[in-house]
Amino acid sequence: MSETRGEPGSGTEAGARFFCTAGRGLEPFLMREVRARLAATEVEYISGKVFFTTCSDLNMLKKLKSAERLFLLIKKQFPLISSVSKGKLFNEMQRLINEDPGSWLNAISIWKNLLELDAKKEKLSQRDDNQLKRKVGENEIIIAKKLKIEQMQKIEENRDCQLEKQTEEETLEQRDVTTKSENFQEEFQNDIEKAIDTHNQKDLTFRVSCRCSGTIRKAFTAQEVGKVIGIAIMKHFGWKADLRNPKLEIFIHLNDVYSVVGIPVFRVPLASRAYIKTAGLRSTIAWAMASLADIKAGAFVLDPMCGLGTILLEAAKEWPDVYYVGADVSDSQLLGTWDNLKAAGLEDKIELLKVSVIELPLPSESVDIIISDIPFGKKFKLGKDIKSILQEMERVLHVGGTIVLLLSEDHHRRLTDCKESSIPFNSKDSHTDEPGIKKCLNPEEKTGASKTVSTSFEARNHEFLDRMSPFGSLLPVECYKVSLGKTDAFICKYKKSHSSGL
Repeated sequence: MSETRGEPGSGTEAGARFFCTAGRGLEPFLMREVRARLAATEVEYISGKVFFTTCSDLNMLKKLKSAERLFLLIKKQFPLISSVSKGKLFNEMQRLINEDPGSWLNAISIWKNLLELDAKKEKLSQRDDNQLKRKVGENEIIIAKKLKIEQMQKIEENRDCQLEKQTEEETLEQRDVTTKSENFQEEFQNDIEKAIDTHNQKDLTFRVSCRCSGTIRKAFTAQEVGKVIGIAIMKHFGWKADLRNPKLEIFIHLNDVYSVVGIPVFRVPLASRAYIKTAGLRSTIAWAMASLADIKAGAFVLDPMCGLGTILLEAAKEWPDVYYVGADVSDSQLLGTWDNLKAAGLEDKIELLKVSVIELPLPSESVDIIISDIPFGKKFKLGKDIKSILQEMERVLHVGGTIVLLLSEDHHRRLTDCKESSIPFNSKDSHTDEPGIKKCLNPEEKTGASKTVSTSFEARNHEFLDRMSPFGSLLPVECYKVSLGKTDAFICKYKKSHSSGL
């Protein structure tokens, strides 16, 4: 059984089926985000991917912050059986195209409509901007000429009639410009509709990008899979392969759990932020931390170890009406932060301080929210300093305030005072499951039949959180194990329950 969505030519009116790739452990953040930002339905996940249905256009889809890449789903189905011969496996791969060509044409139609709608909106927006500039310029000319008329009236009364005639002619010209502009808009819309109707799919050029993992990877290389799929597409649809500059890219991921085929919606990954000049912490992790803090307008948000300022940048872009302060003891880090702020146009939104995290020049209980990446690795050997760092954070945080920290496994163990083996996290189920959120334990099943994840992990997590408070006034609320690539870390949220008395 396979899963596909949408009707040919429907665009996103009836809702299109998408999936996003996400860093391991960020799936719950992405699921919450697509529901809140895109009003998405049928939200489910498998490790590293979140599937959802939405009617949103490209402009809204571009705003996703916790996703790595976005794809339009062609199909999701059973994994290929790697135990059979290579010949049979090749046939199974070709069936991804030949068995259900309608799902491919369906997805291509939706993809084209999304792009054409986006191009249409962009052109109309540019035209409106140009019209506004032209109108402002014309008004300035009219005002200047009226002033000139008044001056001329004082000097030569006999030229009044001539000047009135001139002004009348200019007004008629402006009306003519407006009429032409309206006609252009009508013609432009007709051209777009004509382009949609007459666009020939035979003109499509494509390339295939493959990712193989698990036992499939042992049997085939990504290049071999790409070649087989590419030949099948050319034979079935008549599209032309173009490895350098294709109009369309097909993405295929084969592993032991599922086979997924999709179309990348954007060439540049969503996680690559145009407004960040120098990257520090992964932008998706930074945004996830900020989203966990429940930032409200007017709040005082502090990052006392801001580094290059990625957390503050992500927070300020999403929640602008807030007072942000970043602190760091390093001149080079603060200079990098300042460069990032200027590049993002946020110099006036975030204040920077050169201070030590254990000697913050702030009154006790003056900060609403603290969000920080506690440095770790060979360069940063904090050791037992982690305790004094949290004591100072606890001091400046007001009662009811929130702390969200990114902790290494070592720091996490120090704070929880328990052995690594007792941490109830694993690589597959690393987060607290939310009511109503489904996991594709069997991705080939239809969406409505997906199984909900057992609440046993949630119970274990709450039991663990009850024992992990590092200080009396900081109570643990949520904890997520996330991947940083070569290593793992924990995003931990705390609430200050009462005055620390420090």
